Amino acid sequence: MKKINVLVVDDSAVARQVVTQILSEDSAINVLGAAQDPLFAMERMKKVWPDVLVLDIEMPRMDGLTFLRKIMEERPTPVVICSTLTEKGAKVSIDAMAAGAVGVVTKARSGLSRFLEEHAAELIAAVKAAAQVNVSRLRSRPAPLETAPKVERKLTADAILTRSTSHHTLETTERIVAIGTSTGGTLALEEVLVRLGQMAPGIVVVQHMPERFTAAFAERLNGLCKIEVREARNGDRVLPGLALIAPGGRHMLLKSCGAHYQVEVLDGPVVNRHRPSVDVLFRSVAKYAGKNALGIIMTGMGDDGAAGLLEMRQAGAQTIAQDEASCVVYGMPKEAVRRGGAMAILPLNALPQEISRFGGNFM
Repeated sequence: MKKINVLVVDDSAVARQVVTQILSEDSAINVLGAAQDPLFAMERMKKVWPDVLVLDIEMPRMDGLTFLRKIMEERPTPVVICSTLTEKGAKVSIDAMAAGAVGVVTKARSGLSRFLEEHAAELIAAVKAAAQVNVSRLRSRPAPLETAPKVERKLTADAILTRSTSHHTLETTERIVAIGTSTGGTLALEEVLVRLGQMAPGIVVVQHMPERFTAAFAERLNGLCKIEVREARNGDRVLPGLALIAPGGRHMLLKSCGAHYQVEVLDGPVVNRHRPSVDVLFRSVAKYAGKNALGIIMTGMGDDGAAGLLEMRQAGAQTIAQDEASCVVYGMPKEAVRRGGAMAILPLNALPQEISRFGGNFM
C-alpha cells in the first residue's frame, strides 16, 4: 500500500520532533519532513506535495490560518490542526475548520512532549482519517469544528444504555430528529441547519469533537442559522426550532418526560471509540421516541451510529443515510446502509427538505 506522505508545520521544535517521531513509528505513514513556519513549508512543498498536513496555528512570519486558506485556494489538501487546549485555541481552530481543515488534535501548552506521546494514537488516527477524505469535497467556507476519531477500546452502546426489547412510543405530537456525523460533518451540518426554518422539529446532534470546543462550535452555528443552536445541558427540553449539540467528552441521550422529550448529558466510557457516541444517542432515540423520530447518519469515518440507526428503524423511526457522492468520508453511512439501517439514501442537499417534511412544516 502507498504510504501517507505527511508534512508537519509547527514553530515549536519540541512539537516538530515529537509529532515526527510519533508518525514515523506507524508503518502506513511517511513523514516528508517538518517545517518551522509556512514559508519554509511552501519551499518543501514545491518539491513534494504532501497527502496530509499537520499544522499549528500560531506561528511567526505567516500564521497557520492564512497558510491554510492559501492552500485551499491553490490546491485543496487534507489538513489536521494541532491546537492548544484553551478557549482561544478552540475559537481559532473553528476558524481553521471554516477555512477547510478536516480535523483537530488538541495539545497542551505545558508538558507538550508528554501530552503528545499520551495522545499518539489519536494523532495517528487523525492523519489516517484525513488521508481518506474526498479532496473534491474540500473547500474554504464558513464551517465549525470537527475532530479526529479517538482510538480506544471499542465498546458498544450497551456500556451506557441497555437495548429495549419492546417499543412503547410516547403518545405525543412532538417530533425528534437525531443526527450523527464525524469527519466532514461540520461542513455538512452547516449546509443542512442553515436551510431550516424557525419551526423545524427539535434536533439532537452528535458530532465527534474534543472537549472545550463544543460551545464555540454551537455558538458559530447559532450565528448562521434561523433556528437556535447551542451546546446541550443536562435536562434541556427538545423543542421545535432548537438544535442541541452533544458536549465534547460527554454522552448525550434522549429521554421522555411526560408528553415531551429532554436530553440527559452524562459521563461514561467511550463507545465505538467515541464520547459522545452516535450509537448511544440513536439507541436512546429508538427506545424513547421510536416512530416519533427521524434518524440521519452523515459523513464520517468508522461505523459509529450504524448499529443505532438500525435500532431506530426497527423501533419504527424513519432513517436516512447521506449518499457517497456528497460525503467527505463515506464510512459511517456506508456501514449503516450495509447493515440495513437506512430506509433511504439521499444527497446532502436533500436533507433539509426531509427534515422539514418530517416536522410537518415547509422551508
